[in-house]
Amino acid sequence: MAVQDGSSGTLSSGTVRTAVPARLDRLPWSRWHWMIVIGLGTVWILDGMEVTLVGNIAGRLSESGSGLDITSAQVTGLGAALYVAGACLGALYFGWLTDRYGRKKLFLITLAVYLAATALTALSFDSWWFFLCRFVTGFGIGGEYAAINSAIDELIPSKYRGRVDLMINGSFWLGAAAGAMLSIPFLDTGIFAKDVGWRLTFAFGVFLGLVILLVRRNVPESPRWLFIHGRGDEAEAIVKDAEARCVAQHGEGCLPEPSGEIVINQRQSIGFGMIAKTVFSKYRSRAFLGLSLFVGQAFLYNAVTFGFGAILAAFYDVPAGSTGYYFVAIAIGNLLGPILLGPLFDTVGRKIMIAGTYIGSGALLFGTAALFSSGVLSATTLTVCWSVVLFFASAGASSAYLTVSEIFPMETRAMAIAFFYALGTAVGGISGPLIFAELTENGVLADTTLAFNIGAGLMCAAGVVAAFLAVPAEGRSLEDIAAPLSAQETSAPPAQPAN
Repeated sequence: MAVQDGSSGTLSSGTVRTAVPARLDRLPWSRWHWMIVIGLGTVWILDGMEVTLVGNIAGRLSESGSGLDITSAQVTGLGAALYVAGACLGALYFGWLTDRYGRKKLFLITLAVYLAATALTALSFDSWWFFLCRFVTGFGIGGEYAAINSAIDELIPSKYRGRVDLMINGSFWLGAAAGAMLSIPFLDTGIFAKDVGWRLTFAFGVFLGLVILLVRRNVPESPRWLFIHGRGDEAEAIVKDAEARCVAQHGEGCLPEPSGEIVINQRQSIGFGMIAKTVFSKYRSRAFLGLSLFVGQAFLYNAVTFGFGAILAAFYDVPAGSTGYYFVAIAIGNLLGPILLGPLFDTVGRKIMIAGTYIGSGALLFGTAALFSSGVLSATTLTVCWSVVLFFASAGASSAYLTVSEIFPMETRAMAIAFFYALGTAVGGISGPLIFAELTENGVLADTTLAFNIGAGLMCAAGVVAAFLAVPAEGRSLEDIAAPLSAQETSAPPAQPAN
């Protein structure tokens, strides 16, 4: 049936024709979209602050009088590995729940898990408790990655999807900069006792998370998820509200006609077997692309930057209380990369930008390793080199999340994000800290240089894969990039063949 003004309509029991995706993609940027960005994207600030604080307080925790019997290597090695292991398992568990029960329920639950675990970390009384809390904190953060990336891509218009996704994922480094700055006063024993300051850093994270939770309650469920799961009336109400807000802000005539409709067989859930068959059979080359991107960025970040403070201390005698200043510079480079390069992913294109940022950052890291090995760098110049490397690497790493969240069908989106994050991060993020904690802390120049070169090599390799397999998704609707499994037909331009 033809549906007037792009609204949804029932064709038969369980089958509907809808223009909801096209109506969402035609929306001009508005305050409604800013609500989504602030409500969902700010969690990356928490994650960045969490990881950075732990890295910067590692030296303090290992000191006598900290309240914990723990070594710096245990914090950056075992502690980091447990955090990432929790994130991998959390991503898989909550990713499955997100596709089954909706984006909004899960992005509220996962933030609550993170907040509870962070609060308990501040109360750590023994090393085993600290490690357990690090695992549970990661469990909540991993669930955030799956629930939030899927929701963001389904709510943001296709014209802006690339830059918004990159900037949101890149906001991790705003949190990293905040964490580095917070560590300076909190680790100052002239202000706080050794066993108090590091606890307050986690308490501050809880406070910020509660504020985000209040904002997030206003973010709507994904209309795309709703109409597939038989809740078309709710989807229609959300889209009409968004359209009304855009018209109120931009005036009549700001909404062009929807570009197409899609016929959907509504269903409550999709079997895991169908998900696996879709991702690894129909889209197997896309699966290889996603895995390559995640492994490359995970090794670079989780394997090397976790030990950055230890490198400064071991090779340049930088005191533990001062590493935060250096990390702020690195965080700024990471933050500026997605902000400045993000728009190019929507204009120049995904393939060129993904391959370019991966290969470019890897090549620059090889150069940094060579300079480091020759002994010509100081703490300051090493930090400058890292800032330049990570300017490009951060945009590339953020594009990994963008890629896996837009190249697979709607029903598999959260689970696909979870799977590739979990597997790629398990390879680089669990083994990386365990392998490189000793390499970057033992003061042996050749070992630390090897760590840099491994990260650089994997980034370059992932860039080569992207040069051949990346999908030209810029400006295209999600349904055009990969048709939903529930779709019967669409009046929009047909999706490109799976590759």
